[in-house]
Amino acid sequence: MLKNKQMWSGIITIVLLLGGNNIAMAEKVEKSSESVNQFRRIEQPKAVKIGVTLGGLALIGAELWWFLFSKTKAQKAKSSRGIQEVNITVDGGYIPERIVVKAGEPVRLNFFRKDPSNCLEKVLLPDFHKAADLSLNETTAVEFTPEKTGNYTFNCGMNMFRGVIEVREEIEKDVVEVKERVGSTTSS
Repeated sequence: MLKNKQMWSGIITIVLLLGGNNIAMAEKVEKSSESVNQFRRIEQPKAVKIGVTLGGLALIGAELWWFLFSKTKAQKAKSSRGIQEVNITVDGGYIPERIVVKAGEPVRLNFFRKDPSNCLEKVLLPDFHKAADLSLNETTAVEFTPEKTGNYTFNCGMNMFRGVIEVREEIEKDVVEVKERVGSTTSS
């Protein structure tokens, strides 16, 4: 019997406490809503409006240029002893990320991994059925022979970072050494 009384008194106490808070909260909301019912217009000078609009348009233009129109230049593979060779730095992506090679000749891609992230531990070349584990601060060579012309991708194990191998019949002279985004040339 005593336990029942204690249980009911506890339930009643909780209901009163919660109910009392709800009533007090409702009064506060009522008082605060009276002062907020009006919409006040804040007038800004025309120069500020124009500046914000132009700044927004400039940012949109920069994004469009970056994602749609800025293409990195491709790096041509250097031939030595009948093997086309390219050194690729793995540091927050692949540098260079676009490589041009000649069809029908063996290719060796030398991946030097600087980035310790797990995503870049592995490189996959699905079109050539190749995969390699990249050790940190070491060079790992991946060799294959592209037979057909076209664009072939290589990517990290999570497919977040990608590069392109462009296979051509002949390599034009317009393909140049790629410079890193920071401005220094890649090691070849």
